[in-house]
Amino acid sequence: MKIIMDAFGGDNAPAEVIKASRMAKDELGVDIVLSGDAAKIRNCAGAIGVDSADLEILPAPDIFNIHAQPATIVKEGKNSSLAVGLQALRDGRGDAFVSAGSSGGLVTGATLITRRIKGIKRPAMTAMLPTARNKFILLDAGANVECRPEMLVQFAVMGSAYMKCVKGIQKPRVGLLNVGAEETKGRELEIQTYRLLKEAPVNFVGNAEARELPEGGYDVIVCDGFAGNMVLKLYEGMGALFKNKLKNWFSGFPGKLSGLLVYGQIKEFQKQMDYKEEGGGIILGAASPVIKAHGSSDARAFFNAIRQAKRCVEGSMTEEIARTIAEMKGEM
Repeated sequence: MKIIMDAFGGDNAPAEVIKASRMAKDELGVDIVLSGDAAKIRNCAGAIGVDSADLEILPAPDIFNIHAQPATIVKEGKNSSLAVGLQALRDGRGDAFVSAGSSGGLVTGATLITRRIKGIKRPAMTAMLPTARNKFILLDAGANVECRPEMLVQFAVMGSAYMKCVKGIQKPRVGLLNVGAEETKGRELEIQTYRLLKEAPVNFVGNAEARELPEGGYDVIVCDGFAGNMVLKLYEGMGALFKNKLKNWFSGFPGKLSGLLVYGQIKEFQKQMDYKEEGGGIILGAASPVIKAHGSSDARAFFNAIRQAKRCVEGSMTEEIARTIAEMKGEM
């Protein structure tokens, strides 16, 4: 298996990408292709003491600016490490792609360069969010602000395929984010989507109110990108709040002493809330697995993103999505 890495995507590139690639090659047994300036990659690897001799390099002289318009990835940014890596994925030179670069550029590139799974209307950006009992996948997390009901149904199919093929959940519980539990609640988008989801080949368990999400009653939450991005940002803000509260509670001598008694539970909670543990948000709907790592990813986060990509390929996730979508079209 071969994973293509955008060597110059993210705040800590290329050093942390190179470290993670070395770790993944040694520990996961995957082949790595680094997309970027070859001389800079080799020089950086030497400076940080990483043997890069068996890490393949895909020459790409430019870096895609995170402030650039996403659509420019196709022309002006075609020689960037991001675009070259995505093109290599489309050409079959790798099985999956990981980047911590521009989110917009990556979504656009996954759509226009790598291309979509046949029948998929729009790829979706995802996020794995923690709950009291498990984690659920949220989609769309911001790529598609305006959606049609049939798009949300496809999100449910794709999210279910990910949770089944990558997380091992055989019948993922799908919830539709809404303002109430009743079938008639919400905008026309939610009302129509509810009706379609009842007939879709997914384990639809009904509407999900935002306050229910942290309880862990769902494996997949579908919504338009506007609502999804607000949920994601609220989760991030609450995570920062919890972190600061814990820090304040266990400061000073009495706090540190009491903290020793619950140290294990605190570490487990921090691990559950840490984005680095998951790897990244997968762009579902692309013809091959494309993963968006966090912009501030370190070597551990990049390593986990590579492991995530490996599991997507091993679980035949894109094939599962393509099969289900094709069957749905055949039944229409």
